[in-house]
Amino acid sequence: MEKIKRLSSRKDLEKLRQEIKNNRDPRQRIVSVSVSTCCVALGALKVVEAFKTELEKQGLKDKVRLKDTGCSGFCEQGPAVTIYPEEIFYFKVKPEDVPEIVTKTIKGKQILEKFLYRDPATGKRSRKLQDIPSYKHQLRLLTENSGKIDPRNIEDYIAVDGYSALEKTLFEMSPDQVVKEVKKANLRGRGGGGFPTWIKWETTRNAEDEIKYVIVNCDEGDPGAIMDRSLMEDNPHSVLEGLIIGACRSLRLRRVQRSYDSYRRKNRRTPA
Repeated sequence: MEKIKRLSSRKDLEKLRQEIKNNRDPRQRIVSVSVSTCCVALGALKVVEAFKTELEKQGLKDKVRLKDTGCSGFCEQGPAVTIYPEEIFYFKVKPEDVPEIVTKTIKGKQILEKFLYRDPATGKRSRKLQDIPSYKHQLRLLTENSGKIDPRNIEDYIAVDGYSALEKTLFEMSPDQVVKEVKKANLRGRGGGGFPTWIKWETTRNAEDEIKYVIVNCDEGDPGAIMDRSLMEDNPHSVLEGLIIGACRSLRLRRVQRSYDSYRRKNRRTPA
């Protein structure tokens, strides 16, 4: 991934997003290996190394993209591997399984049923993650792109319209509108108290102190609760985007507010 140049306008971001999408072939072979905490504990990093070795050995290094992703769920079935564009989802993959997967699935386009999820009640195999009964009725919001994007690759996030919410709040909405939208959405903290986000933002914005801070609470006080860690591992840019929206639009940090006001003067428009 090349270093991204500093973006100084909305057009810069829109241009970058379009360039990233145009440079990506939806038919490209991609091997996605979950390297979240649970899968790493089960040997996922060795699986990644095995794929690197085997892809190079079979002359596919430049034809197949190998990427690390976050958790797609079903931790007990890891290490998990997804093969695109077919979205074939393999469970419990070991390093010694990799040569067969590369030869038969990636090159031969053959589905290896022994790696597919098997429903213990019906015995039916599921080729895709969303075909698994427990996933069929899930509506994923915060974790929608978990297991699909490389959390360390900002281009992956931008390619799935990441930072588009920030773009909208910066150039189409006033700070008051942002807080009202968050209130309307009933967005709450993810801890046990479920404290309304808009109250935090509005209270901080109305505080008289000149210097204000936005802090990410990464603590997981409940045993076994992994929602904070999982989100930061799988999609950290979504956390950063939310932080910037809160700091720049609802809390009216002075530097960003001046940039926004300057943009409005130049374009002679009022936020919708």
